[in-house]
Formats: sequence, structure tokens, C-alpha cells
Amino acid sequence: MSTKRVLLTMFLGLFAIVGVIAALTTWYTVDESEQAVVITFGKPGETITESGLHFKLPWPVQNVEVLSKETFSLEFGYKERSQGDMDVYPMETKMITGDEFFVLTDLVVQWRITDPKKYLFHSQDPKELLHSATSSAIRSIIGNSKIDAALTDGKSDIESKTRTLLTQLMEKYDVGISVLGVKLQDVELPNEEVRAAFTAVTDAREMKNTKINQADKYKNQRMGEVEGEIAAIKSRAEGQKVARIEQAVGDVAVFQQLYNEYKDNKVITRERLVLETLETVLPQAQIYIMNDDEGSTMKYLPIQPGASKPKEEGSDGQ
Repeated sequence: MSTKRVLLTMFLGLFAIVGVIAALTTWYTVDESEQAVVITFGKPGETITESGLHFKLPWPVQNVEVLSKETFSLEFGYKERSQGDMDVYPMETKMITGDEFFVLTDLVVQWRITDPKKYLFHSQDPKELLHSATSSAIRSIIGNSKIDAALTDGKSDIESKTRTLLTQLMEKYDVGISVLGVKLQDVELPNEEVRAAFTAVTDAREMKNTKINQADKYKNQRMGEVEGEIAAIKSRAEGQKVARIEQAVGDVAVFQQLYNEYKDNKVITRERLVLETLETVLPQAQIYIMNDDEGSTMKYLPIQPGASKPKEEGSDGQ
């Protein structure tokens, strides 16, 4: 075989290989749950978000990085395995509260790739960067929280503040990641003795709150009863007030009537008043009214009839 034929055969073989490579690397598919970035000689170009079959220049001129649109979960402080078991990292989750208590805090961060170009080219490992930002955010929030809030009813507030701070950090890092949510999985004390002591304190606090609520209920009940009694007393006093006023008005009317009669007939009115007064003061007495010799003065003698004396024995009237 001549040299020319050998070269031609090699050229045709090389051309066939290039054609196969071009055919295999020219077309690519994007699923509905995916997004892609076309990279030309190492520089990011167009972002493809529409699903379907797409064309690009063959490798090595262009290549495509396909990323998911779905929501990812970052497990901080633990790692779930496929068998359902869990690996725990206590040194990662151990942190100190604002009142200087140690707690173990693990959480889940929901996140999504919102800018594929930044995700691919602004950081060498954006997932690791998100993990570090999560650690920084949760430690900052726990460090400004009291242990009571971290272990009881303050978890939702801690979650909200952690998400806000983590979102600010990721926007500052600008790696194309958006934080969708933060969920505390568990916040607990580092050992059994401390947990038992805190549980006892929590139970005592709940008992205290229960007693306070019962006392407030009793107070409100008694206040209602007292207010009812006060209203009844005021009502009776108001009734007595009205009765006294009516009585006083009646007495004034009677007195005014007597006074008018007295002005017209002073002597007769005076004598009648004296008689009425005597009847009132001496209701059981028999009263004798006598005029003096001149007839100008009346004498009132309350004389009771005396019992007759028994005769002495042996008396014959001598």
C-alpha cells in the first residue's frame, strides 16, 4: 500500500472520528426540571431554561453545564443515610446562647439555584460556601438568644432571623443561590443531667404560669362579685336617697301647711299642736284640761285614776 493511500485512510478515519464527536456533542437535551448554561471556550454564554432539544457548537468549542431547578436541602449538623440511619456531628452543632448555655442545634436549609452562571463561575464550591454561611448565621442568632427561647417557644423567631441573615450573606457572596427556608430540626442541651435540670425548671415555670392563671381567674371572679355587690349597695343607697328626699319634701309640705294655719289662727293652732304632742308623748294617760279663773290659761293634768283604799278592820265609822 502506498504512502498516499495510508495518509488518505488516516485522514478519512480522523474525519469520521471528528464527525462522530461533532454529532454527539452538537445536540443536547434540557428537561423541564433543569436549566443549562452554554460555555464557549470556558466563558459562560446563554442560559437555557426552556425544555427540549437544543443545538450548540461541537466540543471543544462549546459545552453545556446542566443544573437542576429543583429545591435542595442542606442538612446542618447531621447527615441522613440511605438506610434511614443518621450521622450526627456534635462539634458542628454545639454553640452558646446569649445567657452562656451550651446547646446542640441542627437544622435544614431549603435552597435553589436561581442564577446558573454565578453558581458555576463565582465560587469554586458554592455548596460549601452555603454551609459556612449557615453555620455563621445560626451561631450569630443563637448567640443573641436566651436558652428559654431556643428550647421552647422562641424557635420560630430564631428560624425567621436565621433565614433573614443567611439570605443577606448569600446575596453578599453573590453565588446564584436563593435561600427559601430554614427549619430547626432539634435544639437540645448537651447532656442528660442538664436536660433533666432544665426540664424541671420548665415544668416549674409552667406550674407557675398555671397558678398565675388560676389566681387571675379567681381575681376576676371575685372582682365581678364585688362589682355586683357595689352596684347593689349603690342601688339601695340611691333608693334610700330618693325615699329620704321624698319624705323631706312631704315633711316640708306638712310644716308649710301648719305654718300657714298658724299664721291665720295662732292660738287655736298652738293649742292643737300642744294637744297632739301630749297625745304622742303620753299615749296611755288620761288628760284633764282646766281653765283658770280668768279663763286665759289652760292647765293640762295627766291624772291617772287611783285605786280605792280598803277599809280598816274594826272601823265602825266613828
